[in-house]
Amino acid sequence: METHVYTKRVFVFLISCMWVAMKVIGETGNSSSVPNGPKVINVGALFTSNSAIGRSAGPALLAAVEDVNSDTTILKNTKLNLILQDTNCSGFLGTVEAMKLMGKEVVAAIGPQSSGIAHIISHVLNELHVPLLSFGATDPTLSALQYPYFLRTTISDYFQMYAIADLVVYFGWREVVAIFVDDDYGRNGISVLGDALAKKRAKISYKAAFPPGASRSDIDSLLVEVNLLESRVFVVHVNPDSGLNIFSVAKKLGMTSNGYVWIATDWLPSLLDSSETIDPYKIDLIQGVVALRHHTPDSDLKTRFTTRWRSFKNKQTRKFNSYALYAYDSIWLLARAFDVFLSGGGNITFSDDPNLRDTIASAINFSSLRVFDQGEKLLKILLATNFTGLTGEIQFDSEKNLIRPAFDILNFGGTGFRRLGYWSNYSGLSIVPPESLYSKPPNISISSQHLYSVIWPGETTTKPKGWVFPNNGKPLQIAVPYRVTYPDFVTKDKGPSGAKGYCIDVFEAAVALLPYPVPHQYVLYGDGRRNPSFDNLVNGVAQNKYDAVVGDVTITTNRTRIVDFTQPYMGSGLVVVAPVRQVKSSPWAFLKPFTWQMWAVTGIFFLVVGAVVWILEHRLNTEFRGSPRQQLVTVFWFSFSTMFFSHRENTVSTLGRAVLIFWLFVVLIINSSYTASLTSILTVQQLFSRIQGIDTLISSSDPIGVQDGSFAYNYLVNELNIAESRLRILKSQEEYVEALERGPNGGGVAAIVDELPYIELFLSNTKCTFSTVGREFTKSGWGFAFQRDSPLAVDLSTAILQLSENGELQRIHDKWLSRGGCSSQTNPIDDNRLSLKSFWGLYLLCGIACFVALTVFFCRVCLQYSRYSAEEEQQSIEQAEPARPSRRTLRATSFKDLIDFVDKKEDEIKEMIRRKSGDSKRHPSQGSDGQSS
Repeated sequence: METHVYTKRVFVFLISCMWVAMKVIGETGNSSSVPNGPKVINVGALFTSNSAIGRSAGPALLAAVEDVNSDTTILKNTKLNLILQDTNCSGFLGTVEAMKLMGKEVVAAIGPQSSGIAHIISHVLNELHVPLLSFGATDPTLSALQYPYFLRTTISDYFQMYAIADLVVYFGWREVVAIFVDDDYGRNGISVLGDALAKKRAKISYKAAFPPGASRSDIDSLLVEVNLLESRVFVVHVNPDSGLNIFSVAKKLGMTSNGYVWIATDWLPSLLDSSETIDPYKIDLIQGVVALRHHTPDSDLKTRFTTRWRSFKNKQTRKFNSYALYAYDSIWLLARAFDVFLSGGGNITFSDDPNLRDTIASAINFSSLRVFDQGEKLLKILLATNFTGLTGEIQFDSEKNLIRPAFDILNFGGTGFRRLGYWSNYSGLSIVPPESLYSKPPNISISSQHLYSVIWPGETTTKPKGWVFPNNGKPLQIAVPYRVTYPDFVTKDKGPSGAKGYCIDVFEAAVALLPYPVPHQYVLYGDGRRNPSFDNLVNGVAQNKYDAVVGDVTITTNRTRIVDFTQPYMGSGLVVVAPVRQVKSSPWAFLKPFTWQMWAVTGIFFLVVGAVVWILEHRLNTEFRGSPRQQLVTVFWFSFSTMFFSHRENTVSTLGRAVLIFWLFVVLIINSSYTASLTSILTVQQLFSRIQGIDTLISSSDPIGVQDGSFAYNYLVNELNIAESRLRILKSQEEYVEALERGPNGGGVAAIVDELPYIELFLSNTKCTFSTVGREFTKSGWGFAFQRDSPLAVDLSTAILQLSENGELQRIHDKWLSRGGCSSQTNPIDDNRLSLKSFWGLYLLCGIACFVALTVFFCRVCLQYSRYSAEEEQQSIEQAEPARPSRRTLRATSFKDLIDFVDKKEDEIKEMIRRKSGDSKRHPSQGSDGQSS
């Protein structure tokens, strides 16, 4: 709201200042319409003629108007009249000149090159409905809906800043310092750069702004301040005419040497491209600088324009920059739009603005400012126009930006520059021209980003690290937890370092491996009476109170969201420690090797296998025959005697022997496993605890001990939903011992939940009086915490891996933490018990063998019985039995016969079938003899 009020006041003030000028100009175009099409169309042009951009744009605009007016295929009977206004590199004078131009009934305006002037006069043009085609105002905010009549005919800085962000991330940097002119152009461009970097997890660490027209001493003071910062990657976004002053001062301060990175926006190539000759002193200032330049594809049109440039009148330089091409295309864009407008029967008319008519009573005359009635229609035609110009394809997207923005990436060195590659919003960084990639699918993946090698400041091809420790005399402020419990990890030291412990030694060893010094100072966090809150400690780093935290800081999900951690230097996880007692031997210990399911299935299989072998052997083996009682005893005896391989009955059938082979193999495995498990159970000391692990704790209502300051408290409450009333804060190892010995009934705790490194040290210090129960139920690690995107976190991670590989990490561990270890209590009885899941494969094979053998046996029996019953039925028919029994009687008799048949010996069955077969052969002959007699 304040911005709109301020803009309105400035606008009224400028109108007041130009009242005299308006009276002099007069009303030169009061006619309301031009019948049958106008002979001349007034087009205004705003630029600073004595500037790097203006010296290229001025001749290009004049040449374009001349080419349009001489082309008979466009605007046949109408000529363009270009009215030039010099903005004189001044926001105030430029706005005054723009207001003069609006009083001449122009139907469109070309320019200005200043984003600040464009912001102000866009409000005027919105009111007068006059399209503004700017070839030089690159401020991204001008694309806002607030300026509907503003049409940018060059590439917006929005895309340039995203190109720089891709460049920064490509080289692996995470922080940059932005040096910019503090006006609409510089301020808004850098704002977009910050957004672009944030999307790639990088950032602007410092914004160094200086006012327009700043003196050399101002720039000197600014760069001295910047040189004290950590980042050595500088992005320079300034105006072309004063930009080299930055590098001149940087050269004097030694900021263009090895280790520095300078990235310039398109202002630098624009300045050098339009210079007649490049001063050796100037080129020496920018050695190693990387810069972006508008990419315009090579074409015949561009080549002819370059050749014609030498013959242009009123040119101030023999060379031109890319803004000349955009200015030339702006005129042709407007001409083509007017050609469509007039061909469609459009007329150019102006009318008085009712808002200005209300101010006639004042002392200021606004009658020269009139509204272009067809401005909205012309704007729509401009946005829909599509043609190929000097800069390539001219077409606008839905946000009124030119499609397919692209930049050349240049590297200055020697007496000129070399092209490193290209950037486009279609394919990112590439060494191939963007126009050759438009026919292919877009690909902006990391693996597809390529550039040629860079020669950096200091004439080196080694990529600069991009940061150093601040040269401001301040070492890194590293917070160290002032521990009360377990001081072996980290605690206060009376020596000069201020801290000591395992974590401190690991950090110092890692820092010693870095190829650069790391000045640092330890700051104790805590009062020494209780452990500090580690969450508050990490938050202090996130809030820039400390540069880092060195200590036993657990890497958790919530903490990684606000700080960066190094590679873990120690593994960790939550465990449960509880009091245990030795289990006395039980008279039923012989049952413990197997679970009850295992015992049940094994017993069932003993009986099943015995029954199967009995069935297979019953018809062949006399040892499996006898009275029912005797046969039942045989089945049981044979089944269980196989457990000891002491069965006395011989097996004679092939199927029975096959089944027995499978079963004896199973028995062998079961016996061996049983013996091993029972031996382990009887010989290993058995410890027992009522608490078997975290699941037991969750399901109970007993109090739980937690170390003071540990993240375990929040984990148990938030993740495992354990009531806070059950948690007891323990502040020392003595409290650990007391709480566990007293137990839940005596005001103590049932168990303590803490991280494994602490518990290992605790158990060692208490001579294994207690034991861990269950398994680790979380997996994490300890790391050093740094501010987000700190490069130290990456370098120290590499150093920690080196410590691990060369064994130094283990040596430090043995120095501080090596004690007599205690085995964890994980219920050895349960661990040694054998369950069905370990043997179901054996039982499955044995079951299949039994099934196959029984199937073959019964198929064979059924086949024999069918032959036997057929012979018997044939004899019954021949004997002509007088009475036929009922079907039920037949079914009962048949089943009884089948059972009797199965119960018979194999030899008897064969003899019966043989005898019946012989009888059936003799019976027909006897019948024939009887008939003949």
